[in-house]
Amino acid sequence: MKISIARGELFEALAVVSRGLSSRTTLPILSGIHVSTRGDSIVFQATDLEVSIRTSCKGRIEQTGQSVLPGKLLTEVVRSLPEAAVLIDTTTPGTASVQCVQSSFSMKTLSPDDYPKFPEVTPDQTVSLPSDVFSRVVQQVSRSVSRDETRPILTGILTVVDSGTLRMVATDSYRLCIREVPVEGVIGEIELVVPGKAMEDVAKLIGSNKNVSLGVAENQVIFTFGDTMFISRRIEGSFPNYRQLLPKEHTTRAVVDRAEFLDAVKRVSLMAQHSTPLRVRVAVSDHTLTLSAATQDVGDASEDIQVTPDGEDVEIAFNHTYLLDGISVAESEAVSLEVTSPLKPGVIRFAEGDGFTYLLMPVRLS
Repeated sequence: MKISIARGELFEALAVVSRGLSSRTTLPILSGIHVSTRGDSIVFQATDLEVSIRTSCKGRIEQTGQSVLPGKLLTEVVRSLPEAAVLIDTTTPGTASVQCVQSSFSMKTLSPDDYPKFPEVTPDQTVSLPSDVFSRVVQQVSRSVSRDETRPILTGILTVVDSGTLRMVATDSYRLCIREVPVEGVIGEIELVVPGKAMEDVAKLIGSNKNVSLGVAENQVIFTFGDTMFISRRIEGSFPNYRQLLPKEHTTRAVVDRAEFLDAVKRVSLMAQHSTPLRVRVAVSDHTLTLSAATQDVGDASEDIQVTPDGEDVEIAFNHTYLLDGISVAESEAVSLEVTSPLKPGVIRFAEGDGFTYLLMPVRLS
């Protein structure tokens, strides 16, 4: 194979498929990127056997063929090159030559015959979503995805498209995030649990593409955007009944400026070290929300914020990192904090309108 590609386009393609590279040393072939020619396009693909990514770009093909090049090394080499045409020549068995202007590299290749076949699947259900909406919603809910592999269903994001609404839900048992947004012109319905990491990768890779297509085929989910196809396993099983976790009522509600709340939590959290909780006290008559934290042998901090309260005085404590996450992903100017009691979950919502719910388990006060 002998091909020539503009450095910018080549690096973009490699950056996309690199997300599928495997770090397993037991299968060296999976650390490579499969490069082949198809018509007047050059096709790149990578897989770790859980995720498979394929993308293509135009280039000058002097000789057709296929090869497997070391993924990370090739990407770093191309990253370092100047903006010019890059020539890749694999006509010498077992070796690839990479040349650009005055630079020349030689690297060992692997046999394409040993590379896993790309899954050729046809989705049973497909919906097309605006990429900006998809990326924004994934970013908001993904922080609540569990990293604990012992409960696989919680490492995924429940994704539902129904009646012109996109809903994503994630929970790690300590907090729960629900985001609903209307999506115009979407035909079809879909409901599945997708690995959180796959969703985050797709959200980062979409780039300037206007839409992303989401399809389901048996135990796989297929994302298609531009010249790229991203295939991941779907997570089997039933997602927890999250609706029953939501409090039916609250005894205290405080509406606060989101940016001011976020900055205050960041400051006071500096004194919430070694898993020390962050205390939140709402004084209704004073119209204040007081944040405080004290760590033994370190110090303490407190800060008052003006709020619009309703209900009763209350004091509750949260994990400061989880509280920060909830405030930072709520994209409204003002948010409301709803509390039922110090031992029941607190809920952050948009102060006006719905579509965002962030439920947070409390920390027991000593």
